[in-house]
Amino acid sequence: MNTRVKIGLALAVVILLGACATVSELIRIEPPRFSVTEGRASELRLLGPSADRPLGGAALRIWSRVENPNGFGLTLTDLRGDLLLEGARAADVSLPLGLPLGARQDTIIPIEVAISFADVPELADAAVRLLRERTVDYRLDGTFGVDAGALGRPRFGPTTLLRGELQVQR
Repeated sequence: MNTRVKIGLALAVVILLGACATVSELIRIEPPRFSVTEGRASELRLLGPSADRPLGGAALRIWSRVENPNGFGLTLTDLRGDLLLEGARAADVSLPLGLPLGARQDTIIPIEVAISFADVPELADAAVRLLRERTVDYRLDGTFGVDAGALGRPRFGPTTLLRGELQVQR
């Protein structure tokens, strides 16, 4: 190859590589959206005292719809945050997910959290009130990560991911 052809090929490669970087910078990854699943009640089941939970505790299941608003697939990798019951911090949430979401796809997942009243003494007094009222307000605040392949692995939040009312089960 002569020098002109080599220079032309090198220039073409530089332009193509520059264009690829520009395209990936222009594609904005929209965060997946979380919402409470309608028609599927979230629940809080009170657990009696045991060797693992000397003051008792609760098992929580929140049914959540997760929507990918992007025109490309991605994987929801993890969710980290705080669960609040009646405004009081009740538990740390740290869930490895690995949930694939296709382009503009949504799916329903259960988010399950265990609470020990011994770990959160201010909730032990609330347990009696919860038994009487049979419902409790909750809020899940946190961050989450996605794997968008060549577009990166961004984290989103902190934000309120879910908010609603739990039905207390015995």
